[in-house]
Amino acid sequence: MRVLIAAGGTAGHINPALAIAQALGKARPDAEIHFAGRKEGMEYGLVTKAGYPFHHIEVNGIQRRLTPKNIVRNVKAVYHLALSMPRAKAIIRQVKPDLVIGCGGYVSGPVVRCAARMGIPTAIHEQNAFPGVTNKLLAKEVTVVFAAVQAAVEKLGAPEKTLVVGNPVRPSLFEQNREAVRAAMGLGDETLIVSFGGSLGARPINEVVAQLAAWEKENPGRRIRHIHATGKAGAAPFARMMQEQHVQPDENFEVREYIEDMPALLAAADLVISRSGALTLAELEAVGRASILIPSPYVAENHQYYNALELQKAGAAIVLEEKDLTAARLIELIDSLCAEPGKLRVMGQMAKRLAEPHSLDKITEKLLEITG
Repeated sequence: MRVLIAAGGTAGHINPALAIAQALGKARPDAEIHFAGRKEGMEYGLVTKAGYPFHHIEVNGIQRRLTPKNIVRNVKAVYHLALSMPRAKAIIRQVKPDLVIGCGGYVSGPVVRCAARMGIPTAIHEQNAFPGVTNKLLAKEVTVVFAAVQAAVEKLGAPEKTLVVGNPVRPSLFEQNREAVRAAMGLGDETLIVSFGGSLGARPINEVVAQLAAWEKENPGRRIRHIHATGKAGAAPFARMMQEQHVQPDENFEVREYIEDMPALLAAADLVISRSGALTLAELEAVGRASILIPSPYVAENHQYYNALELQKAGAAIVLEEKDLTAARLIELIDSLCAEPGKLRVMGQMAKRLAEPHSLDKITEKLLEITG
C-alpha cells in the first residue's frame, strides 16, 4: 500500500498529517508513506526528521494587498501555479499511490486534485470550523472529506461524503508520563508555563512575554519556570526585546525558536499561553491543560476567536483578544492563576472533557475502507 500526503504552511497542517501517517503505518505495517510539500516551508524539516520520503512542489498564495513586494510575490505565485499540476502529476506517477490525502496548505490543491482526476482514492481533512479556500474547492472532487467539527460540514459543500472526526493529534501525546517528564526536567512544585505564538511566531505575543519574563525575575516567590518559543521570524527581535527589559534567559526562563518536544512539554506544563489554532486546542484538550488563549485576528472569519470561546465557555481557558493584550493584563492573569494552583488543575480537567480521543481511529478506518 502506497500513500501520498500533501500538507504545508504551518504546524497546524503538518502535525495532523504526520499523526495520520503514523496511524496508517501502525494499521498497515506494509504501508509506504510519502509526503509532498515545499522545501522552503517548515514541512520539509518536520517530515524528513520523521523519516518519510519528501517530494518537492512549489505552490504559493496570492497576496491581496498590492505592494511592490507583493506584486513580485504574486508573479512568482502565478508562475508556480502554472507548473503545479504538471509537477503534481509527475510526483504521482513516481510514487504510484493507492491513496492521496490533503491536510491543508496550498500544496494540497494540485496534488489532491490531480490524484482525484486520475481516479485515485482521495481524502482531505479540514481542521477548522471555517474551511480554507483550498479544501472548499477540493471537497467536491475527493472520495471522502474529514471535518473536525460539525459547523464545517455545510461550509465544505459536500455533506453526503463528509465525516466529523475531530482533529487528530500525535499519538505521542498519550504516551507521556507527567511525573516522569517533570522529574527529568528537575521540576518540583514550580508552575511550568509554556508559551508560543505558533510555528511562525507572533510579534504581539513575543512583546508581552518579554515583559512577563522581567516580572517573573522580579517575583521569584511565585516559583515559575517558563519556556517560550519565539518562532523562526521572531528569534532575533525577541532577543532585542529581552535586552530592552534587561533580562537574559536562564534555567527559569528558557527561549527556543521552535518547540520540538511539544508532547513532553505539554505533559509537564501547568499553563499554556498560545494562539488558538484548531490543532493547538485539540492538543490542549487531549492532555487536559489550562490555557490563556490569544486568538490571531488575521485569520479567515476570525475562526481562532470562536475556537477559543468554546474552551472558555467550558471553563478550560481564558481568552485574551489581541486588541486587549497588554503585558499588565497578562501578568495580572498569571499572578492570579499562580496564586491559586487548584484553579489550573480544574481548568485542565475541563479541557480534557472536550477531547476527541478516537479521531485517528475514525480516520484510519475510513481510509482503509476507501482503499479496499
